[in-house]
Amino acid sequence: MKTLIYVPIIHTSADLGSLAKDITKRGIADLGEEFWEEHKKTVNGFWDVLSHYFDSQEVSGAKIYQDGMVAEGEVGEKIVEEGVKQGSKNYELVSKLISRGAILVKTEDFNLVKGELDRLRRITQSKNLTGKLLSFIKYKLTKDRLLNKRDKFIAKRIDETLRHSETGILFIGAYHNIKNKLPHGFFIREIKDIQKVREYHRLLPFYNKNKEHFAELSRYLVSPIR
Repeated sequence: MKTLIYVPIIHTSADLGSLAKDITKRGIADLGEEFWEEHKKTVNGFWDVLSHYFDSQEVSGAKIYQDGMVAEGEVGEKIVEEGVKQGSKNYELVSKLISRGAILVKTEDFNLVKGELDRLRRITQSKNLTGKLLSFIKYKLTKDRLLNKRDKFIAKRIDETLRHSETGILFIGAYHNIKNKLPHGFFIREIKDIQKVREYHRLLPFYNKNKEHFAELSRYLVSPIR
């Protein structure tokens, strides 16, 4: 049987490249600087918990599948190194796993990833409200179709490259739906509950109306993995 350690992730600003500045600015404007800092603290704590978990796991020979990773080998590792330099805790963890013998695998199709990033850039780079709104509408209309195509590609890559009795580690955004697209023959260990990670994302803009539940989700995200 193939084993897949399924890690639903929350991106930090450092993972967002050229989009980071605009998203941070919007986050502070929408949520307030104090709460935005609390959110960043939660996300960093979440990654610290993941890092601590993998410190105790045997990862030599494990295959790493990473959200947005369009290359492998030397090129893929250079992408990881650049992410570490930018302060990405995701890539910092991936780098540590590679140094311990894990193998980075090309996970995504370049054109599909680029297509989604281009649509997001159009939103953030539009110079007026009308332009932003039109770009946002276009993104919303194509988002689910693009995500579904990406998920099918990722699931196919995992199935094709992970052999019987091997272990894979998938770092993937919580709104992806990879599990249902994998064929039979996989043992999947979900080390953080996908639904709870998604719920944290969903409630983030509305935390003022859901303070108690949001605080509960925040505590869950930074709690140790058993």
